Amino acid sequence: MERKRVVVTGMGIISPLGNNVAEAWKNVAAGVSGIDFLQRIDTSRIDNKIGGEVKDFDAEAIFGKKDVRRMDRFTHFALYAAAQAIEDSKLEVTPDNQYEIGCIIGSGIGGLQTLVDCALSFEARGQKGISPLAIPSLLIDSPSSRISIKYGVRGPNYNITTACATGNNCIGEAAEKIRLGTVKAMVVGSSEAGFVHMAISGFDNMTTLTGRQDDPKHASRPFDKTRDGFVMGEGAAVFVLEELEHAKARGATIYAEILGYGHTSDAYHVTAPMDTGEGAAHAMKFALRDAGLKTTDIDYINAHGTGTPLNDKSETLAVKKAFGEHAYNIPMSSTKSMTGHMLGAAGSVEALFSIMAIREKFIPPTTNYETPDPECDLNYTPNVGVKADVKTVMSNSFGFGGHNAVIIIGEYKNGHHGA
Repeated sequence: MERKRVVVTGMGIISPLGNNVAEAWKNVAAGVSGIDFLQRIDTSRIDNKIGGEVKDFDAEAIFGKKDVRRMDRFTHFALYAAAQAIEDSKLEVTPDNQYEIGCIIGSGIGGLQTLVDCALSFEARGQKGISPLAIPSLLIDSPSSRISIKYGVRGPNYNITTACATGNNCIGEAAEKIRLGTVKAMVVGSSEAGFVHMAISGFDNMTTLTGRQDDPKHASRPFDKTRDGFVMGEGAAVFVLEELEHAKARGATIYAEILGYGHTSDAYHVTAPMDTGEGAAHAMKFALRDAGLKTTDIDYINAHGTGTPLNDKSETLAVKKAFGEHAYNIPMSSTKSMTGHMLGAAGSVEALFSIMAIREKFIPPTTNYETPDPECDLNYTPNVGVKADVKTVMSNSFGFGGHNAVIIIGEYKNGHHGA
């Protein structure tokens, strides 16, 4: 039986670079940084003062005061991005198809602000200080359930949590559901709102955050020799994925095709990647095998590229293991240099940028790349984006716990994918 093809028919985003696809893409392509001094929280008691915050987002104006209080910020983001994606796709959920449409929305840490607020409220007031809305607000499946309820989606509905690999796992698993014929369409993506004092302090005390606090725009420095840690970001991206014939039958706009998915575990360390890059390399190889592609078919790699000394070195080695000498011929870039590391939302946002790279035939840059590192010696598209005939993109995401998730996205062609 021929495998069903999976295409992208709707996209939505809220990010440090903009709250819609056109704005976010325009800024990332131009090398604009969305990182600045933090505005929404008091940083007087924490060392980290910077991050990639979402800007110009008034949740109360969008959802109403009552509903905003019933949801954590990461759910606000997911609903906002999902509304864009579903409207963009023009997918109508009806009594006839609602059980054939599913939803997977992931997050790395979920409703952490709600959890912290509840802990403080309990200390101050005891049980009476805890809202009956607290549990549904903080649960990591809150966005997927909210989206399902809002749009009447009754197919498979769940979340995936694999730390910073979450977004790619959500997209890959949703595509598998469609390939298997379980559903005709999936609303899929991931969301994160991690600017909570506890989370920032935890990351900083692990020495994973950059110490470059006086210059936000140049603080995220993937693959640069002077890199010293990542910058946190927040936001969400959501897609509508469909089985190709279903999309064609309703005349949907098709943005791209999901071609391959690879997922491995390092089984090595709770936070550090394998220094050899072996686990990540296997995920890339499996994604290529799943897509039926050769190494020479990949036109661009959207790197995980966090800006930590360990990750960037390990990812460089992994790409070399997966692609051999051809690794030197493939343009890569890390858009985290401009968004910061959006944690569980990163993979989804970077998948969107990968699709736009195909659509616009343009590779966004790795900004702040000034000092080459002999251990990171591939083509990272330094500082300025480049026009290129991008047809097929590999997007990498690796997470704490040893999660490696890789997806391959291709230009849609009416016949079989021609790569």
